[in-house]
Amino acid sequence: MKSRKLIISVLFLAAFSLFASGCATTQSTPAADQAAADTSWQYTNIVDAAFVGQYATVPMAEDVMIIDSRPLKPKYVKGHIPMAVSMPYSQMDKMIDQLPENKGSLLIFYCGGLACKLSHKAAYKAEALGYTNIKVFAEGYPGWLKVPGNYGAVSAEWMKAQVDNSADMVVVDSRPKKTKYDKGHLPGAISIPDTQFDKFKDQLPEDKSKLLVFYCGGLKCKLSHKSAAKAIAMGYTNVKVFATGYPSWVAYVGKEGAGATVKAGKEEGSIDIADFKQIVSDRPDSIYLVDVRDADEFAKGSFTSAVNIPVETLEAKVKTLPTDRPIVFVCSTGARSGESFYMLQDLRPELKKVYYLEAEVTFKKDGSYTIVEPQS
Repeated sequence: MKSRKLIISVLFLAAFSLFASGCATTQSTPAADQAAADTSWQYTNIVDAAFVGQYATVPMAEDVMIIDSRPLKPKYVKGHIPMAVSMPYSQMDKMIDQLPENKGSLLIFYCGGLACKLSHKAAYKAEALGYTNIKVFAEGYPGWLKVPGNYGAVSAEWMKAQVDNSADMVVVDSRPKKTKYDKGHLPGAISIPDTQFDKFKDQLPEDKSKLLVFYCGGLKCKLSHKSAAKAIAMGYTNVKVFATGYPSWVAYVGKEGAGATVKAGKEEGSIDIADFKQIVSDRPDSIYLVDVRDADEFAKGSFTSAVNIPVETLEAKVKTLPTDRPIVFVCSTGARSGESFYMLQDLRPELKKVYYLEAEVTFKKDGSYTIVEPQS
């Protein structure tokens, strides 16, 4: 009797084990895993970041195009492989004319990583058009950034948004100072010519995680890329390059606006004191500077580029103020200049780029001056 019960128990356990094993096997191969294993949508010629890096050079080699298949916004504008062009897959049929005439040109497509199909679909479409030398960088932009020493490039549109929003970043102009930077540069940018990088690198922030954006003279200029590499070698971890540089900035914001964006200060409507000093020193014509003190005070000394409109007369002249550049009001303490700012808010609300200097300013007749933060 006991033997019969033992045999039955053993058979029951064996059957249970087989049942459990079958369940486990069924659970390990769900439909999602089967779908993930399907690689039929992938393009045949896959390359790695090292391959792409051979061609992401300044200047680009002839008959080579690196193509970002992701949407222009919000992906490409805020970060892409340097020297890559934007050709979103969804818009590719409308942009075919941007592909090179030579069907033997090397085309490298990429998108958002291993799970992204856009670059593969674009590659097949290019192949159908007759192109014969096509590669896909399947790891895409995320894979590019994972490689030590690599960095991303940003667009003029992204740069403009960061400048307008006073983003917490340091913008570095890598061009020569006298011949380029002094004649025009991005608002708030500091000058560290690449050829003098070691001499002026102490201008970079102590915080190695601070966003640094380098730029120079456009897609044929290597200076910003060389400076970015040096910053990364110093240990900076958040480095980008505005590869299309100052020419694309001017083209995007217009010549009048190229130096016309100013950094806001702490108080509502105020201009950042450091940015104001730089504007007055390097590009005074980029703003319309109005000294709202009395005429006798103005006669004793003011900024050389300022016009005098005493605050008491401002309301009568408010319609004569220009619209092609920011307006900045100044006085000796920030009181009358602040009053002028708020006056314009009421009388000409359509003017969006109006500021005042919240600072204590001492003027001298020779045109020199001192500017300090207000005491209260």
